[in-house]
Amino acid sequence: MTIASTIKRLHTSLLNSAGTIVFGMEDGTVSIFGLIFGVAATTTSAKTVLIAGASGAVAAAVSMMAGAYLDVETTRDEIKANHALLQADAARTPASLPARLATAGLTPQQSAALAAAVQHDRQALGGLIVALQGAPDAPSSPWEQALWMLFADFLAAAVPILPFVFVPIAQARIISGVVTTALLVALGVGRARIAKRGIARTVSETVLIGMTAALAGVVIGVLIDRGFSP
Repeated sequence: MTIASTIKRLHTSLLNSAGTIVFGMEDGTVSIFGLIFGVAATTTSAKTVLIAGASGAVAAAVSMMAGAYLDVETTRDEIKANHALLQADAARTPASLPARLATAGLTPQQSAALAAAVQHDRQALGGLIVALQGAPDAPSSPWEQALWMLFADFLAAAVPILPFVFVPIAQARIISGVVTTALLVALGVGRARIAKRGIARTVSETVLIGMTAALAGVVIGVLIDRGFSP
């Protein structure tokens, strides 16, 4: 396999997994944003924040990877089962094919000719029925989607954590909040383009969810810290 073909395959996989990547990045950002700020609000130790953030990021990314794998695998199995049922139905009632073709917009002559061409080929007959039914294609490989989810979730989770590696905790809180908010805005734009929704509304929703997670983390962290303080 050449470098060019590898790059092309990776690009195709990236496009096919755009929704998974955006979802994974949003989950990683929001969940770790809340965790980081919950811990950072109750400690002056950057090490404590890093341990909590890194542990949470790895656990969340692996969990989301497993969820993505199971979801795609289940969807593929369901689609295959539906295809098999449609093909079995076509084999049992081949006489209904001309009517279905006519409903799809073919003339009686075209319907009769196409039905005659596939009536003795069960595989072709079943495939034609599946196409007429409009059954969705099976999604890409479960492992492909799972690995993209792992990469996206962990990459996004690192954004709110990294400032605590390089600067003191007081400044890191501010920098983490700013860069994470910027990432949430970018993710909102990505969600809007994928779903073909209004950008302003989708960005606002995404940022609001992230801010709510951070606030919830701070509130819980402070309450637990005060509740267990001597």
